[in-house]
Amino acid sequence: MDNMFLTGCLAPATQECTATDLTVTGTIPDYLDGRYVRNGPNPVGEIDPDTYNWLTGDGMVHGVRIRDGHAQWYRNRWIRTPRVRAALGEQPTRTTRHPAGMQFLGANTSVIEHGGRTLALVESGVATIELTDELDTVGPHDFDGTLSGGYTAHPKRDPATGELHAVSYSFSRGNTVQYSVIGTDGRARRTVDIEVDGSPMMHNFSLTENYVVLYDLPVTLAPGLAAEVTVPRPLRLPAKLVLSALIGRVRMPDPMTALLDRRMQPNHRLPYRWNPEHQARVGILPREGTADQVRWFEVEPCYVFHPLNAYEDGDTIVLDLARHSSTFDTNLAGPVAVPTLDRWTVDLTGGKVREERLDDRGQEFPKADDRLLGRRHRYGYTVAGTGAERPFDALIKHDFTGGSAITRDFGSTAYASEFAFVPAHADAAEDEGVLMGFIHDSSIGRSDLLLLDAGTLDTVATIQLPNRVPGGFHGEWLPTHP
Repeated sequence: MDNMFLTGCLAPATQECTATDLTVTGTIPDYLDGRYVRNGPNPVGEIDPDTYNWLTGDGMVHGVRIRDGHAQWYRNRWIRTPRVRAALGEQPTRTTRHPAGMQFLGANTSVIEHGGRTLALVESGVATIELTDELDTVGPHDFDGTLSGGYTAHPKRDPATGELHAVSYSFSRGNTVQYSVIGTDGRARRTVDIEVDGSPMMHNFSLTENYVVLYDLPVTLAPGLAAEVTVPRPLRLPAKLVLSALIGRVRMPDPMTALLDRRMQPNHRLPYRWNPEHQARVGILPREGTADQVRWFEVEPCYVFHPLNAYEDGDTIVLDLARHSSTFDTNLAGPVAVPTLDRWTVDLTGGKVREERLDDRGQEFPKADDRLLGRRHRYGYTVAGTGAERPFDALIKHDFTGGSAITRDFGSTAYASEFAFVPAHADAAEDEGVLMGFIHDSSIGRSDLLLLDAGTLDTVATIQLPNRVPGGFHGEWLPTHP
């Protein structure tokens, strides 16, 4: 295939696996008790390489359970949507339907734990999926009926309150995005609908102690592509009904929805495109403010999938982020531009944004200590490439106070996924703990879970996995709660 997101390190896994008592080299710290889980696209069934986009593949989670210095198990599981069940030859289950009636994307982007539930996330109005502790699918989740119309792939947990903040967009919302706050009880306590133009793809946002930061950037909905769906002739549903279900205007009866989900052919074309006519800007909303209090600040055209962190500094807001010069313009299969680490400083008094380059090496999936989310951080970690043919073969630790960086090169045959920071204890220093993430070695066709000292990037332990973990999206450490 000539689609780079279906080959090599990104080629989908073909089966599910369970392995116990994994081999470990080095020593797993005793303070680690929980699961490292990473989500990512892993299409099942027939795939058309001409239309497949990396963001639209069926979701698959890979997880490792760690306790008492041992790696107890590894599991990988497809996240069961009706289409995935049909492709795997499984019987459909009757579960609460997502309001739009169909699930065109798998919950393939990230995974979190909140309110005692493990949740696989995706964006654009597709259902959040609850998983068991062993990563099997429970079913769609709507925060106990308090939030409708889909969610985001990137909520932010306020370290002071434990609440989840999010900015969500979807087909059904059109020119409206929604800011929401989910309480520690797993229920929405606040929503704010914000009007925007052009149905922009707001993949992410930033949060500070007092503000919500929206990224309104020039990737917008292409309506003709959004309406593309292939329904086999025997189904013979009215075209208007299919389109209305797609954009969430009607709710189909469960039997009809299940039939449509099972009969619909997979279409992995992403209905968003680079739009140079759309003004790039960031919006600043007070966390307890109303929609009419959003202030907009223009920036140079670009796209941001992943900010590292944000914080307030006097009358400014500092945003550290991975900046793509463009995306979904020349290559429609997925992001291909080389992103850089940039800083935007929003001057709330002067009404301007100062943009500067922090590191021009190609890098993405930025992470910081989650205990400092929305607060000033010293360190950040990014997955980087050391050459044009080596996209993600290194990890960079940035010291924003000292103005320096150290790099861990994993080797020419390595492909690194996002790394998560786990502090050694509640009061640990900002880089006192471990970083953990999957590394795939193409020379042996197998992957490991690597634990690194967050201070030095030296290896603490290597957990050998029985199979290959394809390159994917976001991994999180989900600690065991008493």
